[in-house]
Amino acid sequence: MDENGFSLTVKDVDDLSAIKKQYNVPAELQSCHTAIVDGYVIEGHVPVEDVERLLREKPNIVGIGVGGMPIGSPGMEVEGAAPQPFDVVAFDKDGNTYVYASYGQ
Repeated sequence: MDENGFSLTVKDVDDLSAIKKQYNVPAELQSCHTAIVDGYVIEGHVPVEDVERLLREKPNIVGIGVGGMPIGSPGMEVEGAAPQPFDVVAFDKDGNTYVYASYGQ
């Protein structure tokens, strides 16, 4: 994110699960990274273009996320390994989800 013009403030917390619970991040999307960007939750290895789209469109959702750590997602590139298909999933405060973007399908 830093390399793409986003100003970051990193906060190490002892209980990241409490943050995920506070923002109603669905269990299937919970990953190793949680960010709050202009009030939206960004969970996991989400491509920057989807974050930029989210900030442009400003949908009525809590956030977007990529569950797990699929090979080929941002920060998970592995030399010599084929990228895995993955979805960026949007979620709202009631736990409803839908595919926001798909990669490698």
